[in-house]
Order: sequence, then structure tokens, then C-alpha cells
Amino acid sequence: MPILNSREYKIYSKFLENLARKLTSYYYSKLNKTFKVSNKLKGRGYDPVTTSDKAFEKFIRNEIKKKFPNHQVIGEEFGYKKTKSEYTWIIDPIDGTRSYVIGNPTWSNLVSLNYKGTPVVGLANYPVLRKFYFNSSDKLAHVVENGKRKKIKVNKKVSFKNIKMSAAFHGMLSLNKQKKIPQILKLMQFPCADALSYSHLAEGKVDVVIQCANRKWDIHPLIPIIKAAGGVVSTWNNNDAIKAGNIVSSANLKIQNKILKLLKPVAK
Repeated sequence: MPILNSREYKIYSKFLENLARKLTSYYYSKLNKTFKVSNKLKGRGYDPVTTSDKAFEKFIRNEIKKKFPNHQVIGEEFGYKKTKSEYTWIIDPIDGTRSYVIGNPTWSNLVSLNYKGTPVVGLANYPVLRKFYFNSSDKLAHVVENGKRKKIKVNKKVSFKNIKMSAAFHGMLSLNKQKKIPQILKLMQFPCADALSYSHLAEGKVDVVIQCANRKWDIHPLIPIIKAAGGVVSTWNNNDAIKAGNIVSSANLKIQNKILKLLKPVAK
């Protein structure tokens, strides 16, 4: 049974659809220029944040505040705005900041609406690619590319021997641990591009996505899109993907279970 009713889905998905167009316009009018980069980890590693990350998040928060002033908001750059509402917006202003820094066009703006902690509608917007993905119900997902909208579905009928896997460990899985999953390594034949890989799975372009160390704003906006497109998503130890962390998503449950079995030696 869907968490939202049809009217609620229409209100929130329309908001995200309009937000995607506004974000792309905002990028080209205000942010497509020189920006400053700093390192959140300050010598303990590299986790870049740009002035554009902060500008995008302020813009998104302002749009939410205008339309849904009583809702809670959690964003990567500016933290938690608490209210008594059961609705919470989750924001990753730029998913793929490293890509953004070097001019790779695969970065995105990610936004989800959670109801009582569960992501119900999501948006993955790719300004440079001129397309965005969203769901309009628990069973309908869409891509809008160059102004044209189409429904999307995972490649439900794909067999395990023919899967296209997009995977990356983001430096979070040691070489010794990687040696424990040789079959996974053999299957890693397609590039992994942050949220775009999950979007491609929802569109049927790849069949499995494996990533490490996803935070809630990295994965929550993709969960309702993947599920509405017919896909399956969980942590590596088969917990709810809402928990974030190490994530695997597949085109169908049979493939998901096989991948989970192969990941078991490193899933703790």
C-alpha cells in the first residue's frame, strides 16, 4: 500500500519536477563560473566542498521553505532544521563534487521527501546533462531529457549471466577485502558515476550498482526512484537501504540475492 495518497504524490512530485527546472536555470544563470573549493577533512583525507554546493543548498532550502514552511530539512552542508512535522526533506546539493570540481558533467542535485523516515519521492537532477529523474508514485518513475518526459523501468527480464554492473568502492574497501570477492571484481565492467549509476539502473541501462559509504543524502533520493522503476535496493548485509552505508541495487530480486551472496565475505 502506498505511503502517500495520489493527491499527495501529485503535489510533491510536481514540486520536485519544477525544482529540477529551477535548479538547472539557477546553475546556468548564477553558478556556471569560477568557484572556490575547500577540503572538509583538512589534511586527514580529501572531501571537497565548493561555494556552489553551499549556494545550491541555500537555493533548495529556500524553495522548500516557500512551499512547505513547516517541514523538516536535512542537508549535507547546513545540517538539520527540526520541526514537529512528520515530513523531512533530504538534500545533497551536489552529489559528485569531485566530478563538479574537474568539469565532469555527471554530478547532480539530489532531493528526497521522507515521511516518518521513509523516502517517498525523490529527484536526481543533472543540469549539465539537461535531464532529471523523479518518481510520481510508488510505481511510476520518469526521466525528463531535453524537455521530453518518458516513463522508465529497470531491465526486469535480464538474466544473471547477462548483467551489466556499475560498481566502485570509493577507496573504502581494502585490497585484502577485495580479494575475498573475486567474482564481483570480474563483473565490474561498467563505470560508476555516483547517483547517475543508480539513475541508469532505474532506466534499464545497467542492471546492478554497488557502492560504498553512501550517506543518507547520497541514497535516500534514489530509493523511491529505483523502487518505482521496479528495482531492488538494500545494504550489503540486506538491511533497509534507508540505513545508508554500503549499498547494492539490482534490476530484480533474484539478481539482488545472488549479488548479496557474493558480497557476504565483506558485508559485515
